[in-house]
Amino acid sequence: MFSRPSLCGTVGKFCRCSTSATGKTTVAAATVPTARHYHEVVGDIICPSQVRGIDHIRDPRLNKGLAFTLEERQTLGIHGLQPARFKTQEEQLQLCKIAVNRYTEPLNKYLYLSDLYDRNERLFFRFLSENIEDLMPIVYTPTVGLACQRFGLIYRRPHGLFITYNDRGHIFDVMKNWPEPNVRAICVTDGERILGLGDLGACGMGIPVGKLALYTALAGIKPHQCLPIVVDVGTNNIDLLEDPLYVGLRQKRVVGREYDDFIDEFMEAVVQRYGQNTLIQFEDFGNHNAFRFLDKYRNTYCTFNDDIQGTASVAVAGLYASKRITGKSFKDYTFLFAGAGEAAIGIADLTVKAMVQDGVPIEEAYNRIYMVDIDGLLTKSRKVGNLDGHKINYAKDINPMSDLAEIVATIKPSVLIGASAAAGIFTPEILRTMADNNERPVVFALSNPTSKAECTAEDAYKHTDARVIFSSGSPFPPVQIGDKTFYPGQGNNAYIFPGVGLGVICTGTHHIPDEMFLIAAQELANFVEPSDIERGSLYPPLSSIRNVSMNIAVGVTKCAYDRGLASTYPEPQDKRKWLENQLYNFNYESSMPASWVWPRMPYIKTRDLVPTKLYGKQKSEEVM
Repeated sequence: MFSRPSLCGTVGKFCRCSTSATGKTTVAAATVPTARHYHEVVGDIICPSQVRGIDHIRDPRLNKGLAFTLEERQTLGIHGLQPARFKTQEEQLQLCKIAVNRYTEPLNKYLYLSDLYDRNERLFFRFLSENIEDLMPIVYTPTVGLACQRFGLIYRRPHGLFITYNDRGHIFDVMKNWPEPNVRAICVTDGERILGLGDLGACGMGIPVGKLALYTALAGIKPHQCLPIVVDVGTNNIDLLEDPLYVGLRQKRVVGREYDDFIDEFMEAVVQRYGQNTLIQFEDFGNHNAFRFLDKYRNTYCTFNDDIQGTASVAVAGLYASKRITGKSFKDYTFLFAGAGEAAIGIADLTVKAMVQDGVPIEEAYNRIYMVDIDGLLTKSRKVGNLDGHKINYAKDINPMSDLAEIVATIKPSVLIGASAAAGIFTPEILRTMADNNERPVVFALSNPTSKAECTAEDAYKHTDARVIFSSGSPFPPVQIGDKTFYPGQGNNAYIFPGVGLGVICTGTHHIPDEMFLIAAQELANFVEPSDIERGSLYPPLSSIRNVSMNIAVGVTKCAYDRGLASTYPEPQDKRKWLENQLYNFNYESSMPASWVWPRMPYIKTRDLVPTKLYGKQKSEEVM
């Protein structure tokens, strides 16, 4: 017969008692494992009695490397576990810069930064925030795309939640496993349309991780309040399904009613776990789902889609800035979009709102925007393609055309915007036509990553006699034309979503109207200096992005209270100072528990201490 173990004992130790077939009982003592590991601390209020000395080295939220003082090392019991050298955070930052610059491959730099994040959280975010121009292309596009493609190979440890379709009915139970109780912002993807790379399934986790890192680095949102999530419903990418290193569900994508019910359950679980005002940012969902979910949830949850609304806001900011160069207003512009997906539709919709705000009638605003998809110009009479969803708003009552060069020559747009993920479709011929028809043609090649851009910055300047007003979605190097060097600006969503997120989180906004993204576009455009325009950029330097984020957050905060969308009261009078008081501190703080001095107790003569008998006389007699 099998023996039946029973457990007995005290805290920290138990006895495993078992009885054999002969009736003999044996007792074996075992020690309960007491070692604690990664991320022992949650929230931003640390309880000193719950944190051991060694936790300050093991937990990246507490670790300061060699910056622990001698007093801290001795008091915490970690003296001798580190070399004798004491460093400041500034010295550590210098070492980080040397270390990351040793690598020549961007993916190796990405891995170094990821390891730094796992070791020392404050050092990582300070290093990123102070070197954003150099590191933005590493932690986000274009390098993050390569990181997603290699995700199965480079995966180290969890930075977010993977919720699979197999967990349906238990999504809330999965979300309870995330140790942070005060999540305020979630970035979620299903991995179906990662940048311009297509369906990467669960490997798309790099996108929400990168986005939320920028929330902290660029807007000061506390990292423990951010949660990256992948909803894994499979992938239709055959290469991934056959890849032995793929880490997600090895099945075709769930679609239809089952998929919609799964996302519904996810949204409900977020509210159940973290509250109605939790910001849910949708990222890199397929075109056919992105608008559906935005329309479905925008009035019932605190949500936005960065591919639609964030891209739109940064692009419209570029259009606002372009007016200072062309000397024209929106009513003088004719727009042509190459691409009719979520990014293009989002930009077009917000452009309409900007034109209406400038006094253009809404019908005229729609009439000034033309759009091309894979089947050609959106027209009401074309025989191929569809006009589903928001496309119908931009279909024109003209003859169908399919050749982009012919469309550009016929319509004569003053603004050409690419959001197609079709590399090189802005040919030299098209660029020359734009230059022939406009004194200062506006050309935005917004597709990501760089390999998917509609044209390069060099081609744009070269084929327009350097008269182009250019912007791109991914960074391009400076362009030398004659004796002048142009520094093309990158229309990066990172100018927008961190500031919007900060304002929404701090005010407890329960719904996010498009008006907030128009405010963000105006704030960003207002930050562009004449010197930026002179160097060829429609955007301020990335080094100023934290100030841009704060300006946007202030504008969003005002809008939230003016529109009655905020739930944090009372309304702050000095909104900027109020927001600044809630930001993450990138600098090290003391690891010592707080201590203070008590005043000397006054002398008061006390009574003589008289022992009290435990048993009286009657009790003693009863015992006898």
